[in-house]
Amino acid sequence: MRAANSHAPPIRSLWLRLIVGKNPRVTLIRAAILGLACWLLFRHGLLPVRITGISMEPTYRNRSINLVNRFPYLYRQPRRGEVIAIQTTGPSVMYMKRILGLPGEQVELRHGKLFINNDLLPEPYVHGDEPWDFPRRTLKPDEYLVLGDNRSMPIESHAGGVIQRWRIVGPVLW
Repeated sequence: MRAANSHAPPIRSLWLRLIVGKNPRVTLIRAAILGLACWLLFRHGLLPVRITGISMEPTYRNRSINLVNRFPYLYRQPRRGEVIAIQTTGPSVMYMKRILGLPGEQVELRHGKLFINNDLLPEPYVHGDEPWDFPRRTLKPDEYLVLGDNRSMPIESHAGGVIQRWRIVGPVLW
């Protein structure tokens, strides 16, 4: 005579079946494909970056971790107002700045106010009121003006200014 609950599968096999599924080979192939897709995505598409410094505060905090998306600039050009990652010495060292001036535009900073083609650019994201000055300049076809949002420090302590297009890695997601 059998016990009343002899038809119930053992708990161990139930957990294995939930984790591995009915066919372990298919599950292993799916896991390998998922692992490869994640590796490709986070190695070549979405780059995690840790912010070091206060140049983008309060928009982005010091020591926070963000993702840089490398895909959008494969099919379109960078736009004014986008926060981007800028390559410096290699893929692991990048600056984070906001695009303000676009190729072909005339840019100038007067007493902390940014003028694009002699028109004042409203910048509600700017923190600080240091009277920065940057002489009038027309950007070349492959140049962008980039600055941080925290402008409460002297301009000499700030990494930014005119950069070439090839140094722009991509926009910051959050």
